[in-house]
Amino acid sequence: MNGFISWTGPKSLSRDHRLAVFGMVGLIAFLAFPVLAQDGTGPMPENAEARSYGGGWDCTLGYRVDSEKCVAIDIPDNAYATGRSYGSGWACNRGYEEVGGASCEAIPVPENAFLQSLGYDWQCDRGYRQDRKTCVPIVLPENAYLTNDPSGSGWECERGFTALTDACVPIAVPENGYLTNADYGAEWACERGFFEIEGRCDPVALPANAFLDQDAYGPGWRCERGFEAVDDTCVAIDLPANAHLDRSGNRWRCDRSFQLSDGECLLGR
Repeated sequence: MNGFISWTGPKSLSRDHRLAVFGMVGLIAFLAFPVLAQDGTGPMPENAEARSYGGGWDCTLGYRVDSEKCVAIDIPDNAYATGRSYGSGWACNRGYEEVGGASCEAIPVPENAFLQSLGYDWQCDRGYRQDRKTCVPIVLPENAYLTNDPSGSGWECERGFTALTDACVPIAVPENGYLTNADYGAEWACERGFFEIEGRCDPVALPANAFLDQDAYGPGWRCERGFEAVDDTCVAIDLPANAHLDRSGNRWRCDRSFQLSDGECLLGR
C-alpha cells in the first residue's frame, strides 16, 4: 500500500471528489482521536510531573497544556496560580481585585475601615458607618449604645427607651405593666392578673370557680374543671348519664356507643 489508503468507492468519482472524501475522513479521525499530549497521556514534556495516581502527567503549577508542551501562564503582579485547567489560571491575592481580566489592583480601603476576612471588600470600624466609599462617625444619641451591625444606624436604644427619629425616648409603661424587651411588637405588657384596655392595665375581674389565664384573646380567666363560662360567670356543668367531661374540662360529650339526642346520651342502634 506504500503508506497510502486505497480507494474502494465508486470508480465514477473524479480525483477531486476522492480527495474531498479523504479530507473529511481525516477530520473525523482527528476529532475522534485527539493528540495524546492534550490529556497528559503522551511523552512527558518539560515543566510537567507524573500524576500521583493512575497514569500520565500534569503540568506543574503555573503552567498549562498547549499542544504537546507545558507553557508558562502569564500571571500578573499580586496574583497566584490556581492550578485549574480552565479560566485564566490565576487569581488575585487577598486585598486585590481583578481589573480587565489582565491585572490585580489593590482594593481601596478608606480611613477608619478594615479589610474583611475574605479580602474581597472592606468594613467600617466600630463607631463608624459606611457612606458610599467613606466611613463617617456614628452620632450616638443619649440613652443609646453601639451595635455590631454594619448596616442601618449602627445604634440601638437602651432598655426602657424606643427609637424616634434620631433620639431615644422613654417607653411609657402604665402601672401594673412591664417592659417586654421585644424587638418587634408591643413594647410593654400587663402583669399577671391585669389586662390591657385603652393604654392601661386594669385588674381582671375573677369570678367564682375560675382561675387566671394569660390567653391574649380571652378575658384573662378560665373556669375550673367541671364548670363552663356563661357571660362573666362560671356555672357548674350538669353532666347527663352516660357522658363525661372532655379534655378541656369545660365541656362534655357522650360516652362511646352513645349518641346525643335532646340533651341526653342514648345508646346507639
